[in-house]
Amino acid sequence: MDAVSARFDRTEIGVIIGVLLAMGAALLIFELSFVLPTLAVAGMWILLALGLNVQWGYAGLINFSVAAFWGIGMYSVALLSAPGSPLGFEFGPGVALLGAIVVSALTALIIGIPTLRLRADYLAIASIGFAEIIREVVSNERWLTAGTQGVSIPALLPELATTLDALFAPDAPAFPYRGLVDLLLVAIVVFAVYLLLRRVHLSPWGRVLRTIRSDEDLAKALGKDTYWLKMQAFVLGSILMAVAGFFYAYQFRFVLPETLEPINTFYVWVAVILGGTGSNRGAILGGLTIVAIRVLPSFFIDFLSLDVNVGAVRLLIVGLLIIGIIRFRSQGILPPRSELIWPAARDRGEKQ
Repeated sequence: MDAVSARFDRTEIGVIIGVLLAMGAALLIFELSFVLPTLAVAGMWILLALGLNVQWGYAGLINFSVAAFWGIGMYSVALLSAPGSPLGFEFGPGVALLGAIVVSALTALIIGIPTLRLRADYLAIASIGFAEIIREVVSNERWLTAGTQGVSIPALLPELATTLDALFAPDAPAFPYRGLVDLLLVAIVVFAVYLLLRRVHLSPWGRVLRTIRSDEDLAKALGKDTYWLKMQAFVLGSILMAVAGFFYAYQFRFVLPETLEPINTFYVWVAVILGGTGSNRGAILGGLTIVAIRVLPSFFIDFLSLDVNVGAVRLLIVGLLIIGIIRFRSQGILPPRSELIWPAARDRGEKQ
């Protein structure tokens, strides 16, 4: 028990128990065919939050173009693997994933060259402009993206889902194990990304990035090429966002320009701030929370037969959460563990 206490503080244990209880309650209340796809979508949001955490939490880059790189991932799938794509390739998911990674990395490099030397507020403005450009291109270039009609995407590994359904739910009206396949695949990727970023967090590269976030002049005085290091963080985070878009396309099997609305970038920022800036564990918790905020209000409104706007209720919940976090736990629910660079962590260490 002492070893467990050494690895997890009281808040972390409470959060883990709370998440497990919530998942157990969801399995009791909702049908499996609803819970599995919802958890798969949560994995996609976690990838988005982890990507932004690399850029903002590690390197201090204010990127408001999360939805743009998310869209690059989903439309890479649409153009490379969808039947009837104007490019006419119809590649498999492996090529689509590689295409999403390459396109997002090149785009991040091209965008980062002129913007990462800018001051933080100018970078934020430039990233908003880039996100709007991508959304307008996707909406208006119908010859390439089908515009507002959207693009249908084939299922990911349909044979495996069919086999699972035939084995475990042959009489089910829906296809409950379709969601299980998506959930397993995204869970594997989230776990691998978490281990990678945990390694990054502890590495000299990660420490230099967090030094840049805390005091860029100090990093320059130590001889570090801060521009190139920020570029690496920007590209890595953008790739993770595109990978999230890859999973979104296969989970929903349909992509639309409306998905690239700025509100989704806002949700990802809320996830990172809520969980704890710079914390990968916090990004995971934030991603799960965002999915709960997007799903549960409509359920309770339908259950109680209320005549209210579900979108407004979601924004109200988000607003209350942000106020509560800023007022009572400004470092987030699961902030990074003590390290010398972060002032909050240093203050906490002095109190211990």
